[in-house]
Amino acid sequence: ISGHRVRAVPMDAPGTGYEVGSPDGERLLYLPPGAAPAGLDGRVERPYDLVVGDVVGRPDAVARLRAVGAVGPATEVIAVHLDHDAPPGAALDRLLAAAGARAVPDGTTLVVGEYPVVPDVPRRVLVTGGARSGKSVEAERRLETFPEVVYVATGGRREGDPEWAARVGLHRERRPGAWRTEETCEVAELLGADGPPLLVDCLSLWLTDAMDRVDAWEDVRWREGGEEALRARVAELVAAVRGTRRQVVLVTNEVGAGVVPATPAGRRFRDELGRLNAAVAAECEEVLLVVAGQAVVLRG
Repeated sequence: ISGHRVRAVPMDAPGTGYEVGSPDGERLLYLPPGAAPAGLDGRVERPYDLVVGDVVGRPDAVARLRAVGAVGPATEVIAVHLDHDAPPGAALDRLLAAAGARAVPDGTTLVVGEYPVVPDVPRRVLVTGGARSGKSVEAERRLETFPEVVYVATGGRREGDPEWAARVGLHRERRPGAWRTEETCEVAELLGADGPPLLVDCLSLWLTDAMDRVDAWEDVRWREGGEEALRARVAELVAAVRGTRRQVVLVTNEVGAGVVPATPAGRRFRDELGRLNAAVAAECEEVLLVVAGQAVVLRG
């Protein structure tokens, strides 16, 4: 067709994808709704110039393409097949920007090789909110298009607690199968190492562990070195967030907007979490507050 080569690409769901190559060597990949390429076993010779597909419905398709080098830093990714399940307006733009993609109006003519200015994917993101607000889901969605993610679970294991085990199980089922889980509170160490993106869930459980380590719950111990020791551990984490070369999404809780805790230890935790959240937020390019499942941009 006018010197172009069109090849059908098998999908893992009903529909056919198409690879279009131009006489000058540019390559375009079209993916049908709800589908991802099948049979991607080895790395491709070079990335596509343009990929058009269902980024919102099948973010794992972009992750698969990235894993084999079919989507590279210079590949323009256009999200199509958008329906009522996609978030509206600015929320959609934010979601796609996190995936390195964008949407265009119906009827737009796309010219391969003409790359518009697309917002940079923020390297450090803090997602905060109340209990069951949807903050973990928001954080996970931001990394769904990456082929490998390290999920840093700071809650650890709780033997003999079936309700906690059920919570952890739900989180694991929601994550892509290619993600790796690290159950640790040594977050600063991971931030200082090279590797794939990190999703840290969550800072409030990290703080609980940090306060346990210095016995900060006891008033006497707090006054006699616990406060100083906790400040040092928090400073270490904040410095690691500031200096990390990895992409990282951190989840935390807002516990200071409701009932005042009845005990000094509870009030201390509330105050220290507020300070920790503020310090980490100051190092992040984007900060989101999730309320009733809706993400509000505080910075970004």
